Formats: sequence, C-alpha cells, structure tokens
Amino acid sequence: MKKVEAIIKPYKLDDVKQALTAIGCSGMTISEVKGFGRQKGHKEIYRGAEYMVEFQPKTKLEIVVGDDKVEQVVRSIQTSAATGKIGDGKIFILPVEEAIRIRTNESGEEVLQ
Repeated sequence: MKKVEAIIKPYKLDDVKQALTAIGCSGMTISEVKGFGRQKGHKEIYRGAEYMVEFQPKTKLEIVVGDDKVEQVVRSIQTSAATGKIGDGKIFILPVEEAIRIRTNESGEEVLQ
C-alpha cells in the first residue's frame, strides 16, 4: 500500500475529487494548510498599508491506495490539479506498512474498500 499526499490549490479540490471518484477512489482526507515553496509569498495592500503574505493557502489530500492504483491516482491528480502556473502543488508517495479498520479490526488492503 502507498499513501499519496498532494498539496494543491484550494479551488482545484472539486476537480481533483471528481477525477479521483471517477477512477474508483473510495476515500480521502482533506486538510486546509498553508505553506510556501518556489512561489514564496507576495505583498498585499490593506487599508493603505502594505504587508507581506508569506504562506499561501493550500489544500492537502491524503489518499491510501493499493500499489496497483498509485500511478492512476497520481495521474488523475496531476491532470485535474494542473493550471500551468507556479504554485500548482506537489505530490508525495510514501509506503504504508499496515492499515487497520478500528470498528472491525480488519487489516491490510481490505481496509481500503
């Protein structure tokens, strides 16, 4: 099993969710996060005062899938989250040693169903 973590622009969440649902992705966890990469920050003016916004709002998706679905999930995220502009985000793939459903004590990939 693998955990796919994606940091995307918040307004792309619905597109990504639809793309993942279309390929049979049965669950995901979403968090509102802030951060920066190459995009760094930007200056804004509020009531005549200029200030620096260092952290950009982003959405973090966490999806655990079987090894056989990783490429399909990553491709779906890439195509549905892309705008072609700086700040589109990143995708990270991590190994998952075990998964356990608390209610039934099931374990392994059957938990992902």
